[in-house]
Amino acid sequence: MAKSKWPDVKEKLILVEAWCRDGLTEEQIAAKLGIGVSTLSKYKVEHMEIVEALKRGKEIADAEVENSLYKRANGYKYDEVTRELVIARDLHDEPVRDEYGAVVRELKVTKVVTKEVQPDTTAQIFWLKNRKPKEWRDKQEMDLNVKEMPEITIKRSE
Repeated sequence: MAKSKWPDVKEKLILVEAWCRDGLTEEQIAAKLGIGVSTLSKYKVEHMEIVEALKRGKEIADAEVENSLYKRANGYKYDEVTRELVIARDLHDEPVRDEYGAVVRELKVTKVVTKEVQPDTTAQIFWLKNRKPKEWRDKQEMDLNVKEMPEITIKRSE
């Protein structure tokens, strides 16, 4: 009978959680663990620890994506930092030189600009269709059951 790989897998549960958080599928995780998908499925039935590790990793990844979608739907601001290569200067404003006499250059922040990302309509639609499907789905259901038909009279002019 073949030896179980569970002890090796159990030692890697923190990696399983991280792989889930990174977006790997269960097939990819099984391959990284050196086991088949069927073995992973079997371990999920037999060992609650692996189910919990998978769940924790997926919850973290899902929450991060939800936060990003929300941020994108509403728009946001960020600081764009520009760095430029300039000549390094000492306290006396003289160029700094290395041991070979070459002028030393360094990256310095030269500009910080606050930029704004406008709200994304596609992200808003996606969010609303999933969060409020009754109000925002493409097909609206209408109740057309009419119990009484109104009487319509057509008069001809002579």
